[in-house]
Amino acid sequence: MSDINDLVSNILKQVNNSDTTSTTFTGTSVQNDKQYGVEDYPLYEKHRDIIKTPSGKALNQVTLDDIANNRVDRKDLRITAEALKMQGDVAGAAGRKTLQMNFDRAAELTKIPDDRLLEMYNALRPYRSTKAELLDIANELRSKYSATICAAWFEEAAKYYESRQKLKGDK
Repeated sequence: MSDINDLVSNILKQVNNSDTTSTTFTGTSVQNDKQYGVEDYPLYEKHRDIIKTPSGKALNQVTLDDIANNRVDRKDLRITAEALKMQGDVAGAAGRKTLQMNFDRAAELTKIPDDRLLEMYNALRPYRSTKAELLDIANELRSKYSATICAAWFEEAAKYYESRQKLKGDK
């Protein structure tokens, strides 16, 4: 577990260093090309009309009664990539660039099926994957899911695990 913590710590240091060197807004919300700012927070209250469930339902169409009576698909209880990107816009506008990047990364993860996501997570555990396997996952993330932020994490993990001898077969 310490190795994963070291990897995450290393990545966070890199991200935090980029926070201090960049003050330009880099959000990518898709809703009418609007950039969401601090004045839009909380989105749930101020923009209920534009936040949708994965199937396109408005938030007003998802009530506890509907959930209790199985009138809402459980997939509609998930957040969408668009909502996460809007939250990232708000965080970025508030000067919280690291939090914005986390929202952007989370938005990428919404595109990946749960079972595949769990397999990818397990592949990140020390001694579970070869460098080639980690790089293959990075390529999959980039090409199949357009998940460039997550792909970079896997590439960083491959380099880090190689340098620390934490790849499959290194024991």
